[in-house]
Amino acid sequence: MQAGLKDVFPAATLFVMKKRRVLIDRSYGWLDPESQNIPTQNDTLFDLASLTKLFTATLFMGLVEAGNVTLDTPVSTILPEFSGKRPIRAYEDPLQSGKMIVVQPPSQNTVEAASVTFRQLLTHSSGLPAWRPLFRQSHRKAAERMVFETFFSYMPDTQIVYSDIGLILLGFAIEKLTQLSLDDALQEYICLPLGLAQTTYRPLVGVMPHTNLAPTEFCRWRRCRILGEVHDENASYLGGISGHAGIFSTAADLAFFGQTFLSTYLLKADTISEMVAPQVASGGIRRGLGWLLPDEEGASPVGSAVGA
Repeated sequence: MQAGLKDVFPAATLFVMKKRRVLIDRSYGWLDPESQNIPTQNDTLFDLASLTKLFTATLFMGLVEAGNVTLDTPVSTILPEFSGKRPIRAYEDPLQSGKMIVVQPPSQNTVEAASVTFRQLLTHSSGLPAWRPLFRQSHRKAAERMVFETFFSYMPDTQIVYSDIGLILLGFAIEKLTQLSLDDALQEYICLPLGLAQTTYRPLVGVMPHTNLAPTEFCRWRRCRILGEVHDENASYLGGISGHAGIFSTAADLAFFGQTFLSTYLLKADTISEMVAPQVASGGIRRGLGWLLPDEEGASPVGSAVGA
């Protein structure tokens, strides 16, 4: 590793391709930076964190293409548990315990959850809070119920608030529509068609568990350094499989997945065009369907994935 890089990150992989031709495929650093006895390899798996959301969005858009659902279908049509009038409240700050985040001051206004559409989930304009402490619930079913019954943090379509809750709901809907678990849907509709052999949820689970894994940081909740388990606490509490986080992959697999948005191998051209077209804008932020778009001055990189 070049001098100084070891102080920026302990391990990294770099994969560059153009028109499906590999230009760079390199790895840097150590998976155990303290002992430096396990070097990073080109096929090391990393926790993709919120890049999971783009896989979820792609899965859903494939179902739209197939005619199983539309962007403007109310979420409650597929998930009837997500309905009823909800208040507007501040939500819990995920980074500072005890602090609340106010998006829109509480008022007498309520939001009918049944009016929220999948388009609003994909554009982060649904009114849902960015985050809720699912992992603090007594059990997994209670955490799922918190998602379905959550309050709102603003009136839909009035702001853009990047929301894990919205993508968790999208994952639940994909499972209902496909009658598959989200990890099986990922394999059937994305990984197998594209040949992404190293992309998976829960890499330590299965007949041939992965061992070439990059650790993430120390988790206060689990009181250990995370290895092979999704770092996001809520995704972990939901079993490690969620629409907002949980996928592990290599740089090469991620690059091949990204290439599908420059071709029509996985989705149709019209679908890709709609995903990367501006759908909503607020406060200088523009979003497509699952994508963060550059602002009008081009300050954001083209094609930045949600959460990036």
